Amino acid sequence: MKTTDKISITSTVNNNIKTVWKTWTKPEHIKNWNNASDDWHTTKAKNDLKVGGKFSSRMEAKNGSMGFDFGGTYDEVIPNKYISYTLDDGRKVTIHFVETVNGIRVTETFEPESENPKDMQRQGWQAILDNFKRYVEAVN
Repeated sequence: MKTTDKISITSTVNNNIKTVWKTWTKPEHIKNWNNASDDWHTTKAKNDLKVGGKFSSRMEAKNGSMGFDFGGTYDEVIPNKYISYTLDDGRKVTIHFVETVNGIRVTETFEPESENPKDMQRQGWQAILDNFKRYVEAVN
């Protein structure tokens, strides 16, 4: 179930667009940054980055207590600039990559689900984006 109010999160990553894009889209990198906290990890990631292509990842608690699959289908892909997709539950997500003097500004906008409070969802997605930033800035 989805609600209509969209949530946006953003972060500016100090690296070049080529590295930011590659790190966002390649499964071998996704598995290294796609978690909101150190007690979670992504055990599997697949990504067919094209319109109509599918992506999926498996996020699990490191202690094995819980996990979930996250996936969807790409609606639009403009390399180094923009991605939009529809999650398997029907919610829409957009991601903008904008070059600025301070680095690459990544902005994700998503339709929240209705099971968890919006603030919790915003914090979770922001924590993952912050982890992405840390990972990319460590990559050379």
